[in-house]
Amino acid sequence: MAHPHLTYLEAIVVGLLQGVTELFPVSSLGHAVLVPALVGGSWARDLSMSADQSPYLAFLVAVHVATAVALVVFFRRDWTRIVLGLVTSVRNRAIRTPDERLAWLLVVATIPVGIAGLALEHVVRTTLGRPVPAAIFLILNGVVLATVERLGRRGGVSADVGTYGEPVPVGLTGGRDGRGGQVYASTGYAGAGSGVSAGHGHDDEAAALASDRRLTRLSWKEALQVGGAQILALLPGISRSGSTIAAGLLKGLSHEDAARFAFLLATPVIAAAGVLKLPELAGPAGRGVLGPVLVGSLVAGAAAYVSLRFLTRYFETRTLNPFALYCMIAGFVALVWVTLGS
Repeated sequence: MAHPHLTYLEAIVVGLLQGVTELFPVSSLGHAVLVPALVGGSWARDLSMSADQSPYLAFLVAVHVATAVALVVFFRRDWTRIVLGLVTSVRNRAIRTPDERLAWLLVVATIPVGIAGLALEHVVRTTLGRPVPAAIFLILNGVVLATVERLGRRGGVSADVGTYGEPVPVGLTGGRDGRGGQVYASTGYAGAGSGVSAGHGHDDEAAALASDRRLTRLSWKEALQVGGAQILALLPGISRSGSTIAAGLLKGLSHEDAARFAFLLATPVIAAAGVLKLPELAGPAGRGVLGPVLVGSLVAGAAAYVSLRFLTRYFETRTLNPFALYCMIAGFVALVWVTLGS
């Protein structure tokens, strides 16, 4: 028997929505606010982030964690290299390899949103976690994506793929690139890496390693700026992946590399939010809803994994423009709907 404050149908639909929209640049939080309002009735009552004693926020955290698990599984070999690089760097008190530098770039890029999330999450949720602001921010998200596509440069940091594709002896480092960033040589990873689509062949593994080599050309300041773009995703309707990819494009990354960096960056942020919020399910917020939460999380994890397989291929050759158009149209329709219905 379904709990009256979170039914299995609601959990499945929102879980599916979360798994897709968290990684597509269309804002999972915006959809989590707008869809219940558009459906109305018990959905608007059950799935309200601002209502007292609502289990919805704890449920959203659970499906976010499921998304993070899907990210870890998908990029499992990449994360193995990155974590080992971080451990080795700390042990040696130096940054010598691409994996070590990429690990620290991810750490640096995660700091701004970590601080902002702790400071602003409650205020943003209670003040802006409503349909009208979410619809407006969704429209703005589309405008930003379209603008970046129009202004952004292709290539840039990612242009020199050949430099990073060939393994060289461990310990060798290159000089400075033309933008002042340190260029690190690859260190020989036979069988160590995973591909853009994890575990799908040698070509994918080589492509993933080449992408990581290009990402290490980002300076510390640029990584901080790209990671800081995730702060915008605290606003319902602004996409985490969309803002990060857009910032990466403005720093000269290709669509493929910007998307990869965005997906890698999303993992620690989502996981950290889960560590902080998931214990709430053990308290009053989780009473009677653990069944729907489990089902919704499984759906979200599966949807996120399938979305990753699609998006990593999509951004090899395509742009943000279709998502920009969707956000502007969906946001406008939602704004009209909730305004006329209020």
